[in-house]
Amino acid sequence: MRKVKPARKLGRTAAHRKATLDNLSTQLILHKRIETTEAKAKETRKVVEKIITKARKGTVHAQREIFKDIRDKVAIKILFEEIIGKVGSRNGGYTRVIKLVPRLGDAAKMAVIELVDYAEAPAAPKQTAKQDRAKRVKGSKAAGSEAAAKAE
Repeated sequence: MRKVKPARKLGRTAAHRKATLDNLSTQLILHKRIETTEAKAKETRKVVEKIITKARKGTVHAQREIFKDIRDKVAIKILFEEIIGKVGSRNGGYTRVIKLVPRLGDAAKMAVIELVDYAEAPAAPKQTAKQDRAKRVKGSKAAGSEAAAKAE
């Protein structure tokens, strides 16, 4: 007998979990790419895949079924007009989850979830040059001489 693997609870009640996943799904449809925790991304993937599969039917009934989850008319319009046009020939696998480095504050596992046909190359993190301590300190001689040089 097949045993169903339970879904992640995400530390929320059932209603809160559904609202969170619905909101993440709406934002993914609007922005095509969102950054969230790995667990939320994996659960959102399940929801979005089912929504896009329903939307491929293109019927009024499908629109009404999807509107139960996505309560944003703009997102519904984008889904049916733009996204379905791009993924019409695809048989599933509409989203991709890419793992990122852990979040600094609490070391939570982070990930980016994106629609596959809208994938862009991820932007490299900005490299900032380290400043000399003398330039950072307001009252230092080096900072004073640089300010005088800029004034001239």
